[in-house]
Order: sequence, then C-alpha cells, then structure tokens
Amino acid sequence: MPTAIFASFESGIIYAIMALGVYLSFRILDFPDLTVDGSFVTGAAVAATMIVSGVNPVIATITAIIIGFVAGCITGLLHTFGKINALLSGILMMIALYSINLRIMGRSNVPLLSQDTAFTGMEGFWSSLGIDAALNKLWMAVGLGEPVPGTWSILFIMIIITLVIKFITDGFLKTEIGLALRATGDNQRMIRSFSANTNLMIILGLGISNGMVALSGALIAQYSRFADVGMGIGMIIIGLASVIIGEALFGTKTIARTTLAVIGGAIIYRLVVSMALRVDFLETGDMKLITATIVILALVMPKVMDRYKDRKRKAQRMAERLDRSSITDGKGESGVTIK
Repeated sequence: MPTAIFASFESGIIYAIMALGVYLSFRILDFPDLTVDGSFVTGAAVAATMIVSGVNPVIATITAIIIGFVAGCITGLLHTFGKINALLSGILMMIALYSINLRIMGRSNVPLLSQDTAFTGMEGFWSSLGIDAALNKLWMAVGLGEPVPGTWSILFIMIIITLVIKFITDGFLKTEIGLALRATGDNQRMIRSFSANTNLMIILGLGISNGMVALSGALIAQYSRFADVGMGIGMIIIGLASVIIGEALFGTKTIARTTLAVIGGAIIYRLVVSMALRVDFLETGDMKLITATIVILALVMPKVMDRYKDRKRKAQRMAERLDRSSITDGKGESGVTIK
C-alpha cells in the first residue's frame, strides 16, 4: 500500500504539468480545448521516437514541447481565423493528431525499455549523492515497511521541475501579456476596447497550454518507458478533475494559490484512483469509470455544500428576525401594562 501511494504521488506530480496546461485553457482563457487528448500523445510520440532514434532525451523533450505548442496554435487559428466553434476546433485537432501521432511513431506503440531517458541521467546523478539510503532508512523507521522505493530521484527532481513551471506560470500571468491573456478569458469585448489583439492572445494561450500538456506526455512516456497512441484518451477529464479537486480543496484567492491547488489536485486525483483500484470488486479496466465518478463528485459536492450553507444562513437569519420581533413585542406589552 505505501509503495502504491508513493508511485501515485510520483506520477501525480508529472501529470500536474498537464493539469496546469488545462488550467490555462479552461480557467484563464475560458476555452474548452479538447486538443489535450491528442497533444499529450504527441508529446509522448515525439519524445519516444526521437529517443529510439538516438537523440538526446533532453532535446527530444524540448522538441515535444515545441510540437505541442504548434498543435495548440493551430487549434487557436481554426477558432480565430477559421471562425470554427471553440469546442469543434479542439475536436478536429484532436482527431487530426491521432493520425499524426501514428505517423510519428510508425506503429501504435513505441517501447523505451532498453533506452536511456531523461530520468536515467537523473537517477545516475542522484545515486552518486547517496540520499536514497538515508531516505529508505527513514521510510523503515516511520514503519512503512518493505518494499522500499527503488529511487527517490524522480519524485524530488519532478517536484523541482513542476514547481519551477508553476512559478514561471505565476510570473507570466502577472506580466502585461499575461494580464491581457486573463482579460481575454474574462471579457473579450472589454479588452478589445484597449486595442488588445484577442485572437493573438487565444492562439498564444492555447499554444502554451498544449506545450505544457506535451511536456507532461513526453515525461510520462519516459517514466513509464513506452508511448502508446491510446494513452491520451480521457486526458482532458483527468486534467479537469485535477483542476476542480484542487480548487475545491485549496481555494482560488490568488493565481499563485490556484496553480498550487491544481498541482495538489493532480496528486490527490492519482492517490484516489490508486486507492479505488485496490478495492476488490474494481479492476484496471474501471479506470475511466472511476475518473468519471471522481469528476462528478468534484462538480456536485461543492454545489451541495453551497446549498447547505445557504439554507443554514437563511435559517440563522430567520431565527434572528424572530428573536428581534419577540423582543419588540415584549417591549410593547410592557409599555401597555405600565399605563
């Protein structure tokens, strides 16, 4: 059980990068971008194919980000200049990317079992520091038992990378372009009155969003040591679940807090799925059902809680009014008695 939780935390921090990309498109731009299901696989396909061809894993990962950025920009162009509905433009790009991903990989699955990945280099550097032994001793001392994690390198390095992306995103959204991006999502007509090019903002925002999604896909492919053409199915739901869970649990008062909440939501989502799959009557094939259930609960529960709080407030106000009226009636009766 502890090892499963550790693995879920490890993969959750990688998926958090994808969730940040979904947050940019759905929350900042208010754009229902379904390109995510395709661009996630594109990132994995580009990175895996280049690594198998002997390209440096870091260069392969950077290339995956660029290709993902281009895919997002094309979705933006379809919507802004092609005047295609936002939802439909994402669906069209997602469908097109399926064939493109097959072309890139040459087959439906590219294994990386015998290849050096970006994580291989990280593990080599990390093992030289001798930190794993100390952390495994702490693991045993806490009473988590065996088996202990093989390496802590991926977890710690991915935490650093994800936090760096989070801080860059926070800083970017506070710049002039970032503020224009946020304003485009809030009120396009208003930002146009300030001579801002909303079409350019949508294209740029979708490009950045899908670049982050592609990065997550490239890292997941290297983490799981394979890229598959079907690995992006339902990815948009996972991203939305992460965003909704994070916002519901940690709040959205500031941009910095919201992006941190999205990362936390992605980790919690993976932990919940991991625990759900350990239930006897659930199987691995029930993953999508579990995902749908989590999203439904994440969407419905906040509304149920809000209704409960509203009823409680109304009942409290009614009780206060009754108390005031009873006090007023008491004063009136006492006045009559004195006369």
